[in-house]
Amino acid sequence: MERTLIRDITPGTRAKVRGFVENLRNKRTMAFIVVKDITGKLQLTVEKEKYPEIAAEIDRLSIHSVVTVEGIVVANEYVKMGGIEMLPDAFSIDSIAEALPIDENSEIDVRLDYRWIDLRREKNQLIMKVQTTLSAAFREFLLERNFVEIHTPKLIGAASESGSEVFEVKYFDTKAFLAQSPQFYKQMAMAAGLERIFETGPVFRAEKSFTNKHATEFTGFDLEFSFIDSMYDVMHLQEELMAYALRKVKEQHGEEIVRLYGPEYEVIVPEVPFPVIRLKDLYAELKERYGYTIPEELQGDLTTEAERLCHKFAQEKYHSEFLYVIDYSAKERAFYHMRNAEGIPQGYDLIWRGVEITTGAQREHRYEVLRAQAEEKGLAQDVEFYLQFFKYGCPPHGGFGLGLDRLTMLFLGLSIKEVEFLFRGPNRLTP
Repeated sequence: MERTLIRDITPGTRAKVRGFVENLRNKRTMAFIVVKDITGKLQLTVEKEKYPEIAAEIDRLSIHSVVTVEGIVVANEYVKMGGIEMLPDAFSIDSIAEALPIDENSEIDVRLDYRWIDLRREKNQLIMKVQTTLSAAFREFLLERNFVEIHTPKLIGAASESGSEVFEVKYFDTKAFLAQSPQFYKQMAMAAGLERIFETGPVFRAEKSFTNKHATEFTGFDLEFSFIDSMYDVMHLQEELMAYALRKVKEQHGEEIVRLYGPEYEVIVPEVPFPVIRLKDLYAELKERYGYTIPEELQGDLTTEAERLCHKFAQEKYHSEFLYVIDYSAKERAFYHMRNAEGIPQGYDLIWRGVEITTGAQREHRYEVLRAQAEEKGLAQDVEFYLQFFKYGCPPHGGFGLGLDRLTMLFLGLSIKEVEFLFRGPNRLTP
């Protein structure tokens, strides 16, 4: 008999179910077992005197053992899980679980030591489902708009922006780096005439950071597209993409997110366009509204505290969870960002729920200007191979990158450790 997923179970049918034992009440004459698969839960009700062989197997069971059962599914209004239960007449144990070394109240670092057990929890499986829906929505949106998916190398011969945040690895008789961004190769794709590309893949950052939003390896989603007129074309595409993806998450998981994580994490599909503010004006607003000030020489970039205050500010002034911040100092932006006549980088950060989720920009595509900006940062020699992409014609283009893990973290109010399938940080390389 073919297996039936629990979500597809209907009363009045015979079914075969396979999954983990989540709960077990083994009484003298009756046994009640809750079996869980990736789609849901089902109660099994066993009359032990009627099925002594099944009763003997149940006596061997432990929580999180894996079982295969067959039987008739019936309606029962007293059963909380959908008002249905199975009356099994065939029962086998696939795997006996030892006593679990963790529970849901264990410290996060202990739970990470046994991540494969921790991921069995319904709340944690929802994390993976939300990430799946997000990446699928991004792909769907872009494929409908003639984007091409590429896969760039993660072993590279030069650091993407600077050498301070990359992992160096031995590469035969030379050295290589783990890519901290697919930036250079995204732009190579523009010079290759692919026009519209995206990629989902691992990103590596050699940062000894122990915050709740940083990891040394995470999953990045990046795109780049040609023949733009300004950074506002990039911003418009991103806000449309984000609204589309959030709508998909709300449709597929909105109720489950509220049920498991609380009403404060209700998915709000944003209105577009997103509000935009210059960095200088933002600091003026934060000072006037909340008394937040920093020295003028630090106001060329967005501080972590200012970033956090953006959530409150955007909701108060614009009734939005999203906020674009533009006009950063050229000193604080990458050398490949295009600058206007006043020397202001044509890029932005997108803030959602008080956290920066994206840095995007129109790129500098003119070879001589790009080389000069790389020299200004002391990088021209290191990025010589990259500069070659622009010597033989390249269209104006722009793009952005964001972290799927960080997005998921903000959806559910968790830390980056909790949302990655397997977290990597300065002190963690296992499991």
